[in-house]
Amino acid sequence: MSEFIMLDDMDLTEVQSDLTKRPTISIRLRIILGFFLLFLLCVAASIASLIMESRISQKLKFMETVNFYTFEIQQARRYEKNFFLYRTNLPEAVENVQKAREILREESVNITAVISPAKLNTMIGHLNRYENLLDTLKTLQNRSPEDVGSFSEIERELRRHGAEMVFMAVILVDQERKEVEEISRWHRQIPLIFLVILLIMMIYLTHFLVQQIVIPLNRFVNYTSRIGQGDFTPIKAIRRYKDEFSRLAIAINWMMDQLKKNQEQYIQSRKMAAVGTLTSGIAHELNNPLNNICITTESLIDELEGLPDAEKRKRLEDIYTQAERASGTVRNLLDFTRMDTPSFVPVSVHELISATLRLVRHEMEINNIELKYAPEDTEAKIQGDFSQLQQVFLNLIINSIQAMPHGGTLTIQVKFDDPEFVHIDVTDTGMGIPEAILPQIFDPFFTTKEKGTGLGLSVSYSIIEKHGGKFLVKSQINQGSTFSVILPKYKE
Repeated sequence: MSEFIMLDDMDLTEVQSDLTKRPTISIRLRIILGFFLLFLLCVAASIASLIMESRISQKLKFMETVNFYTFEIQQARRYEKNFFLYRTNLPEAVENVQKAREILREESVNITAVISPAKLNTMIGHLNRYENLLDTLKTLQNRSPEDVGSFSEIERELRRHGAEMVFMAVILVDQERKEVEEISRWHRQIPLIFLVILLIMMIYLTHFLVQQIVIPLNRFVNYTSRIGQGDFTPIKAIRRYKDEFSRLAIAINWMMDQLKKNQEQYIQSRKMAAVGTLTSGIAHELNNPLNNICITTESLIDELEGLPDAEKRKRLEDIYTQAERASGTVRNLLDFTRMDTPSFVPVSVHELISATLRLVRHEMEINNIELKYAPEDTEAKIQGDFSQLQQVFLNLIINSIQAMPHGGTLTIQVKFDDPEFVHIDVTDTGMGIPEAILPQIFDPFFTTKEKGTGLGLSVSYSIIEKHGGKFLVKSQINQGSTFSVILPKYKE
């Protein structure tokens, strides 16, 4: 059961303005940013993997180069030892040193990509000194092959520089091997790290989609359900910014305003339709007093001179009574058809039912309908709009009359047992409603009548929902139907 809050034009304008003025941060943009971050994560992981692969490749290339370099140095040292033992292979040692120098020269770019230029210069410095010593040794051999003392001093220097070169190469290879192992370890962990970050981002994106799309969609489902119950309270801004749902809220608010206006037009059109249905009864209600007025006036004119004053007064009073009767009929009709702004005020249940019955009194007479209505409490009141509620009960009574084309009994019973609500039952002994179509009778444009619009019960249902009440219906084929209107009691 919903509580209806009247939609005020100023309130709607303020709500629409508030929704429109907020800064725009679209859901589309946020989704794009989210997936862009996911794309950046993939790019970052790919770049990191490529960088690591490149570093590993560089270091492996460096280690290969240093191994070639070390091989040449070790060969030179073997020839160096042969020279000091057998005085042979000195040219071969020089050749190996030159090959080592060529390796450093050709691979200098790749080497400096791994180690600093200072370390490379140190390696070249040792190599130059080693080569110079070999050249010196070659010169001394040519001049004084038996000068063993000079050879001994050079031998010590050669061994020192040769050992430095080999040691430095081994240290560099060992360092680079450790770095390659460390980089490889991180490279193996990148997929796992990527999956963890991806999982976190997917959880965040799922949470984002739920918070930003699913929950608002559920909220709008509730809004549409509320609108279906006749509550046209405008949707107010919840977020600090404007997005697609804000535009949807603006559109729904506009739609609710149009629905409210259209509903008022529907109610008025149903009133006019009811007036058309009651035309014969209204004509009868006006024709009888007018005929009486005409007859009484005619007899008064004919017998004016011979009538005593008391009789004249009596006939004039008859004319006045009949005129009041006709005036009352017109007044009831005008009250029913006028298009006032809905006003929720205390309404007497007895007066509401009685005023409605006066409109259909002749219709019941000509259709041979027996009325049973005995109010228990003529002072009981409900909170509502008299005209709209009268429209509801007029629709129910007319439907009951039309359901009894061969006559029957119309029973209106008002119950006050519930401390919070008044129960008003409208029961007929007509044809009844098939059980299969009972759930559809309140749907707009659903009708079983050849000339019906299908709006009567739909509009009535909406009116009762607006008043915080509800509709119940029970029916059995060939036994009749009972429509129960439940409305909140007026509390002072």
